[in-house]
Amino acid sequence: MTHVISKDDCIQCGACETECPEGAIYMDGEYYVVDEAKCKDCGSCVDVCPTGAIGPK
Repeated sequence: MTHVISKDDCIQCGACETECPEGAIYMDGEYYVVDEAKCKDCGSCVDVCPTGAIGPK
């Protein structure tokens, strides 16, 4: 199962992008998104998100 980033809760801080060991998180326009093909469900992004915007799909 991959993770998703809530557009309503994300504050675009970038903490998740730098923490992802797979490089699965990137900025797409105004929002960060998770590339489902790259996400290995490690949860490292969840731990660093200050707003709790990242969760399982």
